[in-house]
Amino acid sequence: MTTNLEALATALYVRIDDSLAETRRWGRPPRLTDAELLTLAVMQAVLGFASEARRLRFARRHLAAAFPYLPGQSGYNKRLRAANTLISRFIRTLARDTDLWHDDVWIVDSTSVECARSRPTVQRSALAGWAGYGYCPSHSRFFWGLRLHLLCTPGGLPIAWALANPKTDEREVLAGMLSQDTDLLVTHPGQTIIGDKGYVSKHLDAFMADHGLNLLRPSYRNRQPRPGEHLLKPIRQLIESVNDTLKGQLDLERHGARTPAGVLARVGQRILALTAAIWHNRANGTAITRSLIAYDH
Repeated sequence: MTTNLEALATALYVRIDDSLAETRRWGRPPRLTDAELLTLAVMQAVLGFASEARRLRFARRHLAAAFPYLPGQSGYNKRLRAANTLISRFIRTLARDTDLWHDDVWIVDSTSVECARSRPTVQRSALAGWAGYGYCPSHSRFFWGLRLHLLCTPGGLPIAWALANPKTDEREVLAGMLSQDTDLLVTHPGQTIIGDKGYVSKHLDAFMADHGLNLLRPSYRNRQPRPGEHLLKPIRQLIESVNDTLKGQLDLERHGARTPAGVLARVGQRILALTAAIWHNRANGTAITRSLIAYDH
């Protein structure tokens, strides 16, 4: 097996199709199967197509042999928005198939996901009530949209993710991600989670202790530094590089969605693409696990 886009697409399609082989579906089966839909979504993200119209034109010209039927832009959008549960399922499925799933250290952080800029767009957006204004320190500016909270391994493998209003306390989001996904707590007892100063909280520390988890984060300047605190900084940089992969190579900030279901689908599509690339790289023994260069055609 080689590390190129065709090999990734083939391996991903076979893995998803095998997993869905015994799934019963009511009604007439769609002409574009769920396995083909998710494979197309991953290829779109990896190739950097922010526009579905451009992606479908490319697929009809170059991938007609692999995908006998391709829907129109409207049909593709509807199928992708309806596949949010399926996308989340296979992010977890592919993650479980890698040895990185058993890593005893996780890193948590959040990054901005801008959804609009002009005031008229904000006022008429279907995301109003969920999205809001927040501050992005990396760009030193305010934005209107959501924050992506990502829990991943030091190798960059996504473990859990959530989208929340920028004003929502990230400590509450982390506790919610862990408490709602009981499978994580059952399969990873005694896990160590590394965060930044934004996760300093007595209530969060108590929550972690109650669930058998260990949270490591820097202390405030007016507090006594913890033993080994200086070792956290290089580890913290790892998740910054993961966010850079999502934004720089998978165009997270150019998702173009305008509805809650659309945002969930477009963000999940990019996280699935990152997970699929890591899954395929680990299977091939690639030196750089999170590398997308081999799939960037």
